[in-house]
Amino acid sequence: MNIGNHLMMARKRKGLSQESVAEKLGVSRQTISKWETCETLPDICQATTLATIYGISLDELITFDSDVQELQDIIERTSEELTNKIDWTKL
Repeated sequence: MNIGNHLMMARKRKGLSQESVAEKLGVSRQTISKWETCETLPDICQATTLATIYGISLDELITFDSDVQELQDIIERTSEELTNKIDWTKL
C-alpha cells in the first residue's frame, strides 16, 4: 500500500469527500486527488491537519507500509536455520 492509498482510506473511513477535505484545508479538490494518487504529497502542516480531520495521529496517517510490517512479523516467526537460507532482500 502506498501513502496515497492510505490517505484515501483514512478519508473514506471518516465518510468525507475530497471536496469537503479540500474545503477544510483551503486547497482544491484536485490537490486532494493528487495526494491520493501520489502525484504530490501534503506538506507537514497539511498532514497534521489531515490527521486531525481524520481523527488519527500523524504517525498513523503516515504509517502506510503494512507490507514491510508483515514481512518483519514473518521474519520474527521464522526459525534461524530457515532465515539463513532465505534471501530477504529479494522480497
